[in-house]
Amino acid sequence: MVVGMIESGVPLGVTFSFLISSPTVNEVALVLLAGLYGAAIAGIYIGTGLLIAIVAGIIIGRLHMEKYLEFQYDEKAVAGLESVKPSWGERMRGAIAYTNSIIRKVWLYVVIGVAIGAAIHGWVPQDFILRVAGRGNPFAVPIAVILGIPMYANAAGVIPIIQALTDKGLPMGTALAFMMSVIGLSLPALIILRKVMKVRLLIAFVSIMFVAFTVVGYVFNALID
Repeated sequence: MVVGMIESGVPLGVTFSFLISSPTVNEVALVLLAGLYGAAIAGIYIGTGLLIAIVAGIIIGRLHMEKYLEFQYDEKAVAGLESVKPSWGERMRGAIAYTNSIIRKVWLYVVIGVAIGAAIHGWVPQDFILRVAGRGNPFAVPIAVILGIPMYANAAGVIPIIQALTDKGLPMGTALAFMMSVIGLSLPALIILRKVMKVRLLIAFVSIMFVAFTVVGYVFNALID
């Protein structure tokens, strides 16, 4: 979807807002967080997730880093389509051809990312996280964000882990920063994104997300604990 948005001329900042909000802000996280911690925590999480997506999209858009995309907006191709009225059969054949062209370009990165994700799925050393990112460590939040990057889980899979960590004493803000990192900055996802964007843009994306998740963690800790 991101590749299609880019090649259709959707602004880079808007595309990144979609890229960030899609895994992070979802109905599964909302329902599970509300059930485990109450509507207030769920609402704050969803609100901060949306804020991160919007602000990060604005920042990326203003950096004008379109040249660091592996796929580019084809103005001539899009302009040519505007004057054409294809039938539904032609639309379907064009969609299939376009899908096949993207698959040929990114399939290897998808396979590598999924393989790494499958290898480390469910591997979350809770005791280690509690030891290095527990209470009393002023750098606990950024450490939790860093620890979340190699992990691999979706919202439904990571929230029970968050519950176990908070039950053992991990501050809520640190736990949510770790959760955002697992969902939004997982190593398999970054490997796949490498085929969509060049290294400099990928670094900018990771840096913005790292800072945002860290700030959210500290703010949550200050408000809740």
